[in-house]
Amino acid sequence: MFINLSTTTQHLILTENGYRTWRVETKDQRFAVNQTAILVCDMWDRHWSKGATERVAKMAIRMNDVLKAMRLKGVQIIFAPSDTMIFYADSPARKRVSEVQLMDLPPVRLEIAEHRLPIDDSDGGSDTEDYHEVNSRVWSRQHPLLEIDETVDGISDDGREVYSFLSQKGISNIIFMGVHTNMCVLNRSFAIKRLRGWGFNVVLSRDLTDAMYNPARAPYVSHEEGTRLVVEYIEKFWCPTVTLDRFS
Repeated sequence: MFINLSTTTQHLILTENGYRTWRVETKDQRFAVNQTAILVCDMWDRHWSKGATERVAKMAIRMNDVLKAMRLKGVQIIFAPSDTMIFYADSPARKRVSEVQLMDLPPVRLEIAEHRLPIDDSDGGSDTEDYHEVNSRVWSRQHPLLEIDETVDGISDDGREVYSFLSQKGISNIIFMGVHTNMCVLNRSFAIKRLRGWGFNVVLSRDLTDAMYNPARAPYVSHEEGTRLVVEYIEKFWCPTVTLDRFS
């Protein structure tokens, strides 16, 4: 069985008139369900940023619908709520990944130079007045609106565990969703940069992600526009994006 996805990337080209511009390219791809996993990044129960907490709660409703549909198709779901593994210590989904035979990690092979993000997130990226300190760990678990099927899903926040689990199941296609696009989704030990460097075919669900961005910082646009800029940055430099709303 396959799922059909339309991927979007952007490439820098030189026009016939000698001008450089970014060209958007779409491509239809078929992903074999038994070789595909969805990795849900850091969809916590709460965040130090009020705005982030509110947006995750709204996103979780749509995300859960997509996950249920994909699970029924046979796609492996891995939840990665970082820093909360103690909460899931007795979870069969957690044990499914934590008890896997660990493999040696291969070198991270990337031909991509690091490019500066299109937004300034140096203040932590919150767009709201907050009561918690920036980057304080106020989360304790994954958002409860995301249903975990203990009989088939996996839970981990460790790159080596995730790599070993995926490799031993013969999974090569990874669909990322969750938060935050400019931070954890790119940079965690199990995230886009690392998995792409290990040779996985990685895509980002651009309709199920959100950035940490404060409109008071450069480039001085709305939060939504800041997220769009980060998604386009990923399309240009890291991996294709897809939309999954039709599966909800």
